[in-house]
Amino acid sequence: MARVPLIGRLSPREYFALVFGFLFIAFEFVLRITVLFLPTSVVNWFTRHSRSVYHFFFGPPKPKSQHRQISERIRKARDFAELCAIFGYVHEEHIVLTKDGYLLNLHRLPTKKGERRDRPGTSTGKPVVYLHHGLLMNSEVWVCLTDEERALPFVLAEHGFDVWLGNNRGNKYSKKHLYHNSLSPKFWDYSIDEFAWHDIPDSIDYILDAAKEPSLSYIGFSQGTAQAFAALSIHPRLNEKVNVFIALAPAMNPEGLAAPVVDGLMKASPTLMYLFFGRKSILSSATMWQSILYPPIFAKLIDTSLGWLFAWRGHNIAPSQKIAAYAHLYSFTSVKAVVHWFQIMRNAAFQMYDDELLSPVRTSNSGYRPARFPTKNIVTPIVLLWGDRDSLVDINAMLAELPGHTVEKRLHGYEHLDILWGKNVHRDVIPEVLDALKAHCNNPQKLMVNGVKSPPS
Repeated sequence: MARVPLIGRLSPREYFALVFGFLFIAFEFVLRITVLFLPTSVVNWFTRHSRSVYHFFFGPPKPKSQHRQISERIRKARDFAELCAIFGYVHEEHIVLTKDGYLLNLHRLPTKKGERRDRPGTSTGKPVVYLHHGLLMNSEVWVCLTDEERALPFVLAEHGFDVWLGNNRGNKYSKKHLYHNSLSPKFWDYSIDEFAWHDIPDSIDYILDAAKEPSLSYIGFSQGTAQAFAALSIHPRLNEKVNVFIALAPAMNPEGLAAPVVDGLMKASPTLMYLFFGRKSILSSATMWQSILYPPIFAKLIDTSLGWLFAWRGHNIAPSQKIAAYAHLYSFTSVKAVVHWFQIMRNAAFQMYDDELLSPVRTSNSGYRPARFPTKNIVTPIVLLWGDRDSLVDINAMLAELPGHTVEKRLHGYEHLDILWGKNVHRDVIPEVLDALKAHCNNPQKLMVNGVKSPPS
């Protein structure tokens, strides 16, 4: 029996997903172009009426408590500086030039709340800790919490750490290159490989040079952990510069997505993403939806999407925290970086980007396999903090690929984003982080305990 080219090679579920995907992307493209040319008054009209629809179904708005007022201030904050200012912190900005020409923005909290330095940009003499965000995020995700005691960077600053926060190439704070502008496909031609070869080691070198310290402590969230796993595995000398690696919601080789249609299609051919989204940035329309939807509706849209894709329910994150944080959740990254993740899921291996692009159909096994990141070679002490309801973490598979000195801590009832924004992170997560830092960081005697420096060990 004759087989129809392309269609005959796809399962019915994958063919349905292909057609639905193209229709959805086409619809969103038309809508985005339409909104782009609408006057501000019309966009504001949509926002007001989406608010009216929300209150019609869910009841009238409640009087704003102090907590809700802080949530609203955080939601409206335009950048990292305004988020820090809400809680009285003064930050520094630094620019890193990577070896391949990208300009990355680093944020720094060198002092405790309300303090200022006479010589910004210089060494503090404090233990250095470096935090790095996850996929489609930027440094704001660490400081957009509605309670100061739950914001890890603020807690670390109060304990006497010199806190640095990184940003990946392409995101809100790192959209500059020496030779390519962000409208060029060449600017977006990067995957997790480039994060590991350049962004992480170049940022660490800059931080250590500015801080005049021999090593720092690294805290990553989600893809921020994958970038460190990769970087430490391919840069042996980098292990000497990182005294401990704390992985929050660690990501290495997730099994896949909870949505069967999307999961099946992308595992069949991850490069279909290029057909859907092109070869520049992905989901650049997210800011459009945020601008035209009433914040609680936007929060519910994000919740629904996360539940569909990852089976996350978000019950551990307060509604006011979601409204505050979801406004800072999304930032830009390349389609290629997301394709890389689907390649990892498809092959169930933490591997480098596969340059042999597959057609959007099943192909026979050619025997070719991209190199894997040699994560068992990591010498730096590793501490994993993972939620047992996180669909992206297979802890047994992860431990099998990591060195024997890896320590893991299970967080009962935690999903992925809970480890960032959960209502009890100050009780369940932050104390574990502090214990690991104190056990491994440089000069722990300079840290603060109840407002007093720790005694020499």
